[in-house]
Amino acid sequence: MTSVLVLNGPNLNLLGTRKPEVYGSASLEDVRESCRQQATALGLDLDFRQSNHEGQLIDWIHECGSDVRAGRSIGAVYNPGAHTHTSIALRDAIEGVELPVVEVHISNVHAREEFRHHSYISPVARGVVVGFGVLGYQLAITGLYELAQQEGRR
Repeated sequence: MTSVLVLNGPNLNLLGTRKPEVYGSASLEDVRESCRQQATALGLDLDFRQSNHEGQLIDWIHECGSDVRAGRSIGAVYNPGAHTHTSIALRDAIEGVELPVVEVHISNVHAREEFRHHSYISPVARGVVVGFGVLGYQLAITGLYELAQQEGRR
């Protein structure tokens, strides 16, 4: 069965306890379960990962790029967390393996501090989902699935 990678960057392991007024009360495990349900509804396997380490995230992006080329994956839903605003390396990894990515952010980053308004990831993403809370993950999975259908990757 074809899979979808849901990739979470730094500090997302703290969901549910870190700034619940901004990120809500759902835990990362709650997000995993809602993503599993959405993936299953679309006939996809879910590969759900989180790391606080940039190099690990880059390795997973490279791996997923290979899986897309082999027809095993439709791509990645990616919440890069703070790496959104700082990591050219992650941007280059996505571009380098031509990974279909939908960038997702729980909060509306454009309504927050100025430094959160710029994303290094958005220019290489197929789409961006911002400000819908953890529902954004389900929307991003569905969007990536629809793009894969249109492009003949599913």
